[in-house]
Amino acid sequence: MSHYYEEQDLERFGEIGKYRPDLYERFMSYYQEVMAAGALTVREKALMGLAVAHALQCPYCIDAYTRGGLEAGSNLEEMTEAIHVAAAIRGGAALIHGLQAHNAACKISI
Repeated sequence: MSHYYEEQDLERFGEIGKYRPDLYERFMSYYQEVMAAGALTVREKALMGLAVAHALQCPYCIDAYTRGGLEAGSNLEEMTEAIHVAAAIRGGAALIHGLQAHNAACKISI
């Protein structure tokens, strides 16, 4: 059965540069520099990427950062904890935005 997410598309990412290779190359250069070791290790950045991938709910990113995290030395316990951080941040963000509804209700209420 066909579906929107095609696992093999992750390996085809480079094709996105076909029509604007200049922009693709600039993005990839930036991306590679960002993801290289610096103040944070490659492993730490992969864990951050995995958490963000879950917050954004990007299946391609989840696959990529799961692989990257494992290759950088992370284990499932660490990766699961990173995923829980993402869930907690998303949940908290949903709750704090509830104050928007409270504020609107207070303005509308007579």
